[in-house]
This record gives sequence, structure tokens and C-alpha cells, in this order.
Amino acid sequence: MKKTALYMAILIVTASCMSTKSTLKNIDDNAPALMISKDNTFVITEYSKDKKYGYNQDYPINIFYRNTKEDSINQQRFLNALAGPKGEKITYTKLESCCPFPSKRTELGAGFLDVYELKWDGQKKPVNLYLNIYEKGILMVPVGLSLKKN
Repeated sequence: MKKTALYMAILIVTASCMSTKSTLKNIDDNAPALMISKDNTFVITEYSKDKKYGYNQDYPINIFYRNTKEDSINQQRFLNALAGPKGEKITYTKLESCCPFPSKRTELGAGFLDVYELKWDGQKKPVNLYLNIYEKGILMVPVGLSLKKN
């Protein structure tokens, strides 16, 4: 309970101190509905050509969740669809929530990005991806990653 109260207090203070203009560059309210495969992962058909997509807090992967009952399920559906650059199995860990931004899709008027660390065999250095559950966008495979083979 104390942790939740502290989180809410930080959110309110942060929201009141931040700019009212969003810096997010790839929001698309007209993005098609997300489709789920038989493996309970997202069906992703496009590969990003933008090296910032997912790797930069201003270009997060937007995986709107409002049509689900759990806010982290879409993150799992997205990440479970990915593989390393040569098809390697990835593992991921949520590192933090960061980077507050204004959003009309939350009751408090602000959202946070979730940062996930991805690892796979043979990798020199883990990569971090920024995921946004509050906004919509076209889902793509970030540069340097691939789709998991079934």
C-alpha cells in the first residue's frame, strides 16, 4: 500500500512539473487493431528502418492496452514475438518505468514508458527497448532484431 501511495505521489509531482507537450514522435491513433497469433503473440509484419524505433524514449513502441484487462499483457505479446538478429531466443526483464509524458489516455493526464532489457546467446551487450502502453502505433520489429520462427 505504501509503495502504491509513493508511486502515485511521484506521478502527480512529475506530471505537474513536466511539459504539457509530448515529445513522442510515432503515435498513430489510426494504427490498425493489434492481431494476436495462435501462440498468443502479436502478428507483426513490418520491420522498422528507423534506428531510433524502440531504442529511444522519443520513439517508443506503442502497444496500447486499453482493450485488455491487464496492462502488461501487450508488452509480453510483443516481446514474445521477437528474436535476436539471427533468430536467437531472447529473454527480457523489465528494468524500470521512466520518462513521463502527457497523455489524454490516463486519468492523471500522464503516462510512463517501460524499459525492457533484451538478451540472447552470443550477444555482446544487452539492448534496451522503450514500450508505451498508453498510446497507439504501428507495431514493427526494431532494427537489429527479427521475428521468432514458429
